[in-house]
Amino acid sequence: MKHLATPIVVFDIETVPDAQAVRAAGLADPGLDDQATIAQARERRLQAGASDFLPLVCQRVVVASCIYRDAAKGLKVHSFVDRGAQEAAVVQGFFRLIDRYEPQLVSWNGGGFDLPVLHYRAMVHGVQAVKYWDMGEDDRDYKWNNYISRYHSRHLDLMDLLALYQPRASAGMDTLAQLCGLPGKLGMDGSQVYDAWLRGEIEAIRRYCETDVLNTYLLYCRFQLLRGGLSPQEHADEIALVRASLADWAAAEPQWAQYLQQWPQPAAAQPARS
Repeated sequence: MKHLATPIVVFDIETVPDAQAVRAAGLADPGLDDQATIAQARERRLQAGASDFLPLVCQRVVVASCIYRDAAKGLKVHSFVDRGAQEAAVVQGFFRLIDRYEPQLVSWNGGGFDLPVLHYRAMVHGVQAVKYWDMGEDDRDYKWNNYISRYHSRHLDLMDLLALYQPRASAGMDTLAQLCGLPGKLGMDGSQVYDAWLRGEIEAIRRYCETDVLNTYLLYCRFQLLRGGLSPQEHADEIALVRASLADWAAAEPQWAQYLQQWPQPAAAQPARS
């Protein structure tokens, strides 16, 4: 299949506010503990008529989930998880994946959120991301197609592309997934991640993030059908492979059983009337 000429990595991250960054940005009074610092900064944003979601530079990464797909290894899911002072390893693990495989990178709003956050946190932790940042200095092919430039395809931000790079035309992944017959978000949504983190529910956050990347991969497959990267039969075969993979994963991970349960088989095509 043409869309497997290069390994595919579909990714999503989950973040929580970073009290140290909030203090550095001057968004709360000095002398408060971490939770009070974040609570005050969020409340001030609400009072100003904005969302309580803090700026991207004030976010820290707790989970980075990836769907990996290639012709040889099939379909794999993997998450880099901060289970306690491990954010640097999470961020480095993600960029090391890119350095190793040079994949087709796919996201939903990755250019507007996930990657800028990963950039900031990579700077904070002294992470290296050599191939990711190559814009032709080391590999001339990357001058014309790299991960950084908005209109290049080595990183495909599906939300940005489908909206033709017009922010007012952007759609939520959950909405489009459901319109395409997928379950959409399961377990929680992004607004609930911080509270889940405070309760120590990192595995619930991981499971939620993994279902988001699966939704994104399936939307990517639908996009490949749209643009001719997959024929209708190849698309049907890929969906069958995903369903079979989920059935295998479901024994160990309950979110996949739930996903399958909420993902109905498409109705059989009806023969045309003569």
